[in-house]
Amino acid sequence: MSELNPSTEDFAALLEESFTQNDLYEGAVVKGSVVAIEKDLAVIDVGLKVEGRVPLKEFGAKGREGELKIGDEVEVYLERVENALGEAVLSREKARREESWVRLEVAFEANEKVNGQIFNQVKGGFTVDLDGAVA
Repeated sequence: MSELNPSTEDFAALLEESFTQNDLYEGAVVKGSVVAIEKDLAVIDVGLKVEGRVPLKEFGAKGREGELKIGDEVEVYLERVENALGEAVLSREKARREESWVRLEVAFEANEKVNGQIFNQVKGGFTVDLDGAVA
C-alpha cells in the first residue's frame, strides 16, 4: 500500500475493522465512565462524541441511595446516539432490566429455579418481578 494512494481494498478493510471494534449502537448495553455529577444527574461518557445524562435515582438500589463517584465505571443502555439537544440518551434502569433478562435466560437454560415477587394480579394470573425482569 502506498501511503499517498491507498487502494479501495485498504479502505474497505479499515472501514470493516472500525465496524467490528465499535459496539456502540442503539439498543446496546455499553460501559461508560462517570465524568461529572450535577444536581440530580450523572454525566456519562460511553466513547461517543457526546456525553449522556442519567438521573441519579436510576443508580440507587432498592431501599437505599447509590453512592456514585466521578471515575466510576457503569453499564448503561444506549437508547439514542444523539437527541435534539446533541446528547446521548442513556438509561441505567433499562441496562439493569437487560441484565436481569440475561440472568433469567441463563437460569432457564440451566434448568434452575428462580425466585420472584408478585406485585400485580392480572386477568390470566399474576405479574412477577424476577430481580428486575417483569414476567
